Formats: sequence, C-alpha cells, structure tokens
Amino acid sequence: MSLQAELEHYRNMLIVRLRGELDHHTADVVRFKMEEAIARGTTDHVILSLKELQFMDSSGLGVILGRYKQVKSRGGKMVVCDVNPNVQRLFELSGIFKIITMHDNERTAITSLEVVS
Repeated sequence: MSLQAELEHYRNMLIVRLRGELDHHTADVVRFKMEEAIARGTTDHVILSLKELQFMDSSGLGVILGRYKQVKSRGGKMVVCDVNPNVQRLFELSGIFKIITMHDNERTAITSLEVVS
C-alpha cells in the first residue's frame, strides 16, 4: 500500500491529511512536502489528520517529531486528530502525546489552535 498526503492551508494553519501507510518507503516524501509547506511562511500551526492512516512505523514518528520541532522553533503548535487505534497505540508507546495534543476531529483541532493564535 502507498501513501497519499493532502496538504491544505487554512488561515495560519497547515492541515495534513494522510491516507495509507507512513513508513520508511514513504517518510521522505511526507517530510519534504511538510517542510516545504511550513517553510513557505504563512504556517504557524500544523494539524495532522490521521483518520485514514492505516499504518505507521518509527520512520513516520521521526517525520512527525522533526516537523514538530520545525513548527515549535517558529513559535507554533502541532496537534493530531482522528487517530485510529493502531496509530494511537504507537503514539502512546512512544510518549508523543506528552508533547503533541490529540483531538477527536479536525473541527476541534482547528478550534483549539484558533484560541492559541
């Protein structure tokens, strides 16, 4: 299975919707797309929508943590939403929820970041 990454700018946020598998085969593509979109300038915060992400390995965690650091260095926040149980388990085991907040859906994620801005 492959990965599809849809990136949408909404106000000062970048919404990244991932579908498929985020692993060592697809991590570089996602890393590049997100780095480029964040570096373009108008993005303060990032929302990762993972409703249709079926699988993620440690390479995917690396991509997320790297972009988290990129956004944080610019004074922004990163949140995740619509996390399926398999990916949520990986996040819990990795401890990523200590630094990245999880929301039920995109609407609540957007609302939480609008309050921050």
